[in-house]
Amino acid sequence: MDRLSRRTSPPRRPAQTSPPPSRWRRCAYLAFTAAYAPGSGQDVVRATEAGEAIRLVRVLREVGPGSDDLDALQALMMLQHSRRDARVDDGKLVFLPDQDHDRWRPTEIAEALALLTLLAQQAPSTPYLLQALIAAEHSIAPTAADTDWIRIAEWYEELELMTGSPVVRINRAVAVAEADGPTARHGLSLLDGLQLPGHRLPAVRAELLARAGRPDEALTAYDAALAACDNAAERDHLTHRRANLRP
Repeated sequence: MDRLSRRTSPPRRPAQTSPPPSRWRRCAYLAFTAAYAPGSGQDVVRATEAGEAIRLVRVLREVGPGSDDLDALQALMMLQHSRRDARVDDGKLVFLPDQDHDRWRPTEIAEALALLTLLAQQAPSTPYLLQALIAAEHSIAPTAADTDWIRIAEWYEELELMTGSPVVRINRAVAVAEADGPTARHGLSLLDGLQLPGHRLPAVRAELLARAGRPDEALTAYDAALAACDNAAERDHLTHRRANLRP
């Protein structure tokens, strides 16, 4: 991130500068993701590092103005970063459905939504734009219960067709399960045959199996998730969910 920051300092002649290469956008996105949801260690979120990734995107936008993808990326990052205070409670991880919306940062949400309002009208669909629209849907819902999961599931379907990403398939499965209601049947079926290293896939499968009334299978999936999880906060969350699994 430090090298990227030095390389993307505003030039003396902005008018003669070419748009920033896509790899710089990708680096900023990966840096933000690693800070927003650390894969290992004790931290729930690394807010300073996430904020620095957003600053880098702002610099990239100054270097190469007029990039819809950069605008979408900044909106995506800001919407997610606006929830940083609510993601942590006494050192414990708080997932989106359980977050206190009053702890979100409305000024950052408003700035991101202003960017998206124009993009949604004129910009072509890209992975960053679709992810930003999904994040915006969460941000405009007054409560978690008011979230438009059907629309989110549709955007995830479009995103999956565009990227082929198994991570997107997992997120789509969650959205479909939320739209399904208590049984989560259709969401669970989207995970059939899916392969992905790490704890995320078995963790989501465990949650959906528990919701579907299949506790024995959910228990096995939780054990698999715990065995693959390197982040202490997420391990604590999974352990708690496993312990409260109803037979």
